[in-house]
Amino acid sequence: MEGIYQIVCKFYDNMKSFKDWWRTVPEELRYKSRKGDEANKPLLNQVNYVLLNLHMAGKHDAKPTHEELKDWLHSGQVDVLRISAK
Repeated sequence: MEGIYQIVCKFYDNMKSFKDWWRTVPEELRYKSRKGDEANKPLLNQVNYVLLNLHMAGKHDAKPTHEELKDWLHSGQVDVLRISAK
């Protein structure tokens, strides 16, 4: 019987990073969602824009899992908001 540690490791090994997923998004949609902001870390609103477009196009299999989204936010791959220095 596998230990819980091995099960969790296998689970996380199967998750895509944001960069891996982003490469699968159609180029036109990537450009439209990040236009002018490519130098910064992606924002959740930009990811949501892409997710909504994929959903409306019926491309549900192209969307990341809930666990992947959560990992991207918790690991800092995607920012929830951006605070400008005063």
